[in-house]
Amino acid sequence: MKDDKIISSMGSIHMIPMDKVAGFDVRPGLYELNGATAIPVGVNFTVHSFQATYCELLLFRRAENEPYAILPFPEHYRVGKVYSMIVFGLNIEDFEYAYRLDGPYDVSKGLLFDKNNILLDIYAKAVTGQSVWGHSPTKGAFYKARVVKDDFDWGREPRPLIPMEDLVIYEAHTRGFTMHPSSKVKHPGTFAGLMEKIPYLKELGVNAVELMPIFEFDEMKDHRVVDGKPLVDYWGYNTVSFFAPNTSYAGVTEFNHEGAELKTLIKELNENGIECFLDVVFNHTAEGNELGPCFSFKGFDNNIYYMLTPDGYYYNFSGCGNTLNCNHPIVHQMILECLRYWTITYHVSGFRFDLASILGRNEDGSPMSSPPLLQSLAFDPILGDVKLIAEAWDAGGMYQVGSFPAWNRWAEWNGKYRDDMRNYLKGDLGLAPTAAKRILGSPDLYDPSGRGYNASINFLNCHDGFTLWDMYSYNTKHNEANGWNNTDGGDDNRSWNCGVEGDTEDEGILSLRQKLAKNAMTVLLMSRGTPMFLAGDEFLNTQFGNNNAYCQDNEISWLDWDDLKKNREHFEYVKHLIRIRQTHDVIRRFSGNCSMRYPEIQVMEPDSSTRVLRVMYAGRNSKNTGDDLVLLAINVFWEPQEFYLPDLPHPMEWFLEADSAKTVLPGGIPTDKGAVLIENCHVRMEPRSTMVLIAKTHLANKGG
Repeated sequence: MKDDKIISSMGSIHMIPMDKVAGFDVRPGLYELNGATAIPVGVNFTVHSFQATYCELLLFRRAENEPYAILPFPEHYRVGKVYSMIVFGLNIEDFEYAYRLDGPYDVSKGLLFDKNNILLDIYAKAVTGQSVWGHSPTKGAFYKARVVKDDFDWGREPRPLIPMEDLVIYEAHTRGFTMHPSSKVKHPGTFAGLMEKIPYLKELGVNAVELMPIFEFDEMKDHRVVDGKPLVDYWGYNTVSFFAPNTSYAGVTEFNHEGAELKTLIKELNENGIECFLDVVFNHTAEGNELGPCFSFKGFDNNIYYMLTPDGYYYNFSGCGNTLNCNHPIVHQMILECLRYWTITYHVSGFRFDLASILGRNEDGSPMSSPPLLQSLAFDPILGDVKLIAEAWDAGGMYQVGSFPAWNRWAEWNGKYRDDMRNYLKGDLGLAPTAAKRILGSPDLYDPSGRGYNASINFLNCHDGFTLWDMYSYNTKHNEANGWNNTDGGDDNRSWNCGVEGDTEDEGILSLRQKLAKNAMTVLLMSRGTPMFLAGDEFLNTQFGNNNAYCQDNEISWLDWDDLKKNREHFEYVKHLIRIRQTHDVIRRFSGNCSMRYPEIQVMEPDSSTRVLRVMYAGRNSKNTGDDLVLLAINVFWEPQEFYLPDLPHPMEWFLEADSAKTVLPGGIPTDKGAVLIENCHVRMEPRSTMVLIAKTHLANKGG
């Protein structure tokens, strides 16, 4: 699209008189093309600022901090609030660039212009000086940008475009996924390393990978040493540049081709039927509050890009020092252009918005009933096939799970699913009716006639909080290694240590923990809505009780792939559950009326005769050649329970497909009985266990 605009503009460029600035031939540029863009005759530079009175372009040799050329924008090159200039004869491989602006300085009005401040282009497609993880820039260094070539060959393979209800989302940290030596990849901690694990992802069965922040960030921003261990901004939620990929996640240095390795990863994922989602952070930036640095947004238009109090201080609804002013038209435009860029140029299939309730706040911080930004993203044509997922709360106290402004377009991280199901699964019997609602896609939160269960992203564990194993190994957080005397991280964990805090050699407790972990994955993957789980939960990864590992670039956060060998049986169980979900449409959606006249969904709540919650899905199979019935049974009680299954017409019988109380072989079948036929529709469940039962035609009865 941009190339077409450039080409169509080239004819008029040659009709405009040429000027000389700092020895370079220049002409007025392409004013609607933000950022720096290579064109056949040179490079087009476009920036805008509402309050600046002067702007100059700085050109640097690679890795140098003194500019070799300073090009002031001629006054007549400014149209409205936009500065645009084509500089002829530039080779994008020879330079890096930045800007300096002048204008009024009045802190009380939020104006921070300083003609000596070197500023990173807000629309920079690549940021220099960040390519080696854990290395602080040299003294006196500052952010600069590079012009990026967009010549990646995507081939003709279309994006998967998987319906929301068919997704199984896998949340992963690019570095932590393969950084541990046990990962055995050639390029640990990188996009390339993650790409080496695609066969593993296919075997597991997930079809969407949600990457924690990969926009450029400075992991050394808050570098410190605690008990001899370096701590960094490992998670990456402090964005430096929204349009640039984090260069330290590339296995090789990519001069002027930044993002090529990420594009290759996304292409390989897509070709293997896996969508790629990005966790994006538009609620704040790395510039912090009034004590933080001024390297980009503050210097261009501080009082536009940030929410400011009447006396010029920063509102902090993000908990990170500042809050982006998302519904200001300029910021709104920037966010929309950013998401379009990642959709078009990187083929991203979905975005998860961190602290998304901030995106619905007005300039004074008040909630808006119809936020322009959220509505714009919902109806943008380019984003029409992209999944939009909101973390529907923020650090300022706004909680919108079930009420996020959605226009039947946005999905939500269902925090109530997490909280209610955690409570129920650890033994809160009184929550059975609520648990049933969560399993059915939370119809009390999401109107079935509107967004329905497609709005519910169901999860029990994510990067923020306990891992699945830790949820059943710790009653309280253990974040001492973070250096804040265990005061950071959430206290509302709804976890249970099964009788011993942390590690134990007690086989009974270990067995119980393993069964509870299976219970959690069973219920998650048999629920209506879209399931999401944290990378490593499929093989019981631990963070040793740390529920806020944002700064831990070490064994606390890295996946230990030796756990896959140790807990292979749990992995096979999860893999089998995913296969069940993908094989039986009735679990995921309405699939047609069952000929046996069973309702689409039937809930059998615990009563005086049994403490087992049962949910049965009924409909037609994927080929519409017969009925399909799947029953999920949950016994959270500490004693065995018995119940009877619904009757089936001859020659159909109930078969046990998964049982958390039994050891399974690859393929998911319990080892003690093989494929288990349920005789006389009578079931006995072990304490604290789950079952998945499926109605099938019994081969022995065929033709009988």
